[in-house]
Amino acid sequence: MTPFGEAMHRLRQRKGVTQKQMAAAIGVSAAYLSALEHGRRGAPSFDFQQRVAGYFNIIWDEAEEFFGIAALSDPKVVVDTTGLPAGHTAFANRLAARIRRLPDETIAALEEVLEKGRFPDKERE
Repeated sequence: MTPFGEAMHRLRQRKGVTQKQMAAAIGVSAAYLSALEHGRRGAPSFDFQQRVAGYFNIIWDEAEEFFGIAALSDPKVVVDTTGLPAGHTAFANRLAARIRRLPDETIAALEEVLEKGRFPDKERE
């Protein structure tokens, strides 16, 4: 499941509608919604995001957060380490090989590092 699929599923459950009902209302197939919710489709188009936000009456800050979640929802990520030190490339490859086995706590800890920006600031050197 992707972050966008999870968010959309929660919104749909909260509103008490099926995928089929939602799909008909926003003009897509139920199969497409299912694929999004289960992480079998990449990040949706901005047009689709807007239709979903309208359907659920998501506005302002909540909409901005919802659109941000969509940007983080491509299940087939490509990490370009061209021009970076060898250690960066090795790390990206080790992460790709092991991500399915990482415990939730490890993912949460890495996410916290990225969110809080606890990494060297090149501008201060």
